[in-house]
Amino acid sequence: MVSIEQLSFGYTRKQSLFNQLALELQPGHIYGLLGRNGAGKTTLLKIIAGLVFPREGRSVVSGFDSRHRTPECLEDICFIPEEYHLPAVRISRYVSLNAPFYKKFDHEKLDWLLREFQLKKDQKLHQLSFGQKKKFLLAFGLSTSSRLLLMDEPTNGLDIPSKSQFRRVIAASLTAEQSVVISTHQVRDLETLIDPVIIIDEGRIIFEKSLAEISSALSFETLSEIRENFQPIYYEEGLGGYAAIMPNMKNKDTRIDMELLFNGVVANTKGINQAFKL
Repeated sequence: MVSIEQLSFGYTRKQSLFNQLALELQPGHIYGLLGRNGAGKTTLLKIIAGLVFPREGRSVVSGFDSRHRTPECLEDICFIPEEYHLPAVRISRYVSLNAPFYKKFDHEKLDWLLREFQLKKDQKLHQLSFGQKKKFLLAFGLSTSSRLLLMDEPTNGLDIPSKSQFRRVIAASLTAEQSVVISTHQVRDLETLIDPVIIIDEGRIIFEKSLAEISSALSFETLSEIRENFQPIYYEEGLGGYAAIMPNMKNKDTRIDMELLFNGVVANTKGINQAFKL
């Protein structure tokens, strides 16, 4: 689906954000691209979508080099950015103008999604609230039936019920031929949806594992104390004890704490990755 090969990129000649980056994305997955602000998440999505071009290497989507922006490639990619501008037209007009760019656009799915998000086709886009605009873009993006759907911080601007609705709609809408990449730093919003998990920091991919691999290698526990002879790979102090990540030596079945995992990987990349080699 997506093959990123020896990719290097920087916004200026003196700055290098990515250096020889490599990544493979397969259909049938909802990838979580996690990272702090400024880690390079948005830039990576833009490179995959063909919106910015690498200095070296390439991004290949379904056999097409992204930088060439051929119609055959673009009709199978839908990029929903975090920041956007919508014209002062009705939803129906926006759809009539933009749906023809996607050969597999599903109007029945759009009608269903608009009902789910409580939107009507005669509403004017510029009069919608920020959250409503985000819901419309999500509905339109899912309706394109693109094989590759890229979302940058999709839950920003959504209230708590809408975030739950977003997760449900995504899970119900996708097919085995599609691949989704969701970029976010709000990991708790999406921890029940994403699999595999990719963590990027300072322009490098420092972690890439499936949920099955994470559950097998790591145990997420609450400890009453931290002992010298029983040191976690990573821990955080909280109410009633310590939230800790331990090597899963006894094959425990514990719930993955995605926020704790993210913090642990960023703080102790070597230690977390070493647990997968035990």
